Amino acid sequence: MSIPLATAASGLVTDVIEFSAVDGPGNRFVVFLQGCNFDCLACHNPYTINLCNGCGVCVASCPSGALSLDDAGSVRWDAGVCTGCDTCIAVCPYDATPKAQQRPVTELMAQIRRAAPFLSGITVSGGEATQQPQFVESLFAAVKAELPRLTCFVDSNGGVEPDVWDALDPVMDAAMIDLKCFDDEIHQHITGASNAAVLASIERLAARGKLYEVRLLLMTGVNDADELLAETGRWLAGIDPTMRIKVIGYRAHGVRPSAVPLVEPTAEQREHYAAVLRTESPFELLVI
Repeated sequence: MSIPLATAASGLVTDVIEFSAVDGPGNRFVVFLQGCNFDCLACHNPYTINLCNGCGVCVASCPSGALSLDDAGSVRWDAGVCTGCDTCIAVCPYDATPKAQQRPVTELMAQIRRAAPFLSGITVSGGEATQQPQFVESLFAAVKAELPRLTCFVDSNGGVEPDVWDALDPVMDAAMIDLKCFDDEIHQHITGASNAAVLASIERLAARGKLYEVRLLLMTGVNDADELLAETGRWLAGIDPTMRIKVIGYRAHGVRPSAVPLVEPTAEQREHYAAVLRTESPFELLVI
């Protein structure tokens, strides 16, 4: 996916959270980028997958009049008028949002600078952060130059070419990688893409000491079979037997309707997943 106007100087940003305790270690400033190369069944922010195509469906539905179509056929968003009802996201037939805006690195740095005394670091998420690598590299370089105390993390699906990690390596402290499924056929079914690049990313980042954690999003009856989890654990243990792994039970909130209804695992099931993984290695496990 080519992100229009995404450069080293600016990127297509969906939103920012100035203070987050769930997007990496400590208190973090999170930048969410628009556009993703996966189409996950269990995506919790599906409006970040595609780029707005200017169809205009959202314009007539906006109760505050914050949206309009310009002469070029692009949807314009007036943040000053918007009430944040997200009707535009609900009615979008294309898994996009008209609210994604080009944000310069300098503008984001002004926000980060104000929040910096209360922060542990910066996380760039998505969508898929690595779809705009020049922008991420530039933002992290700016943070390192001015606020070197803050760590710079990437939140990624791992479907990334090696040269992207090579470019980010000098300015990135670590990455958090989603492994949706170790079985490639199942992975393709639930994401629309192969897991080959994901596995390669995990190996590459771990070898460089840049892998903060691997996250396993598990759905009842889809990717949670015991033998599959055991196989996943054996493979991860072969890379690092003390690896930090986050076991995440699927939650339906915010997820698009699926042709095959997805089922949330119970607390007992989530603990069972962790127990299966622990039989393979003494991982650092977090269950949520």
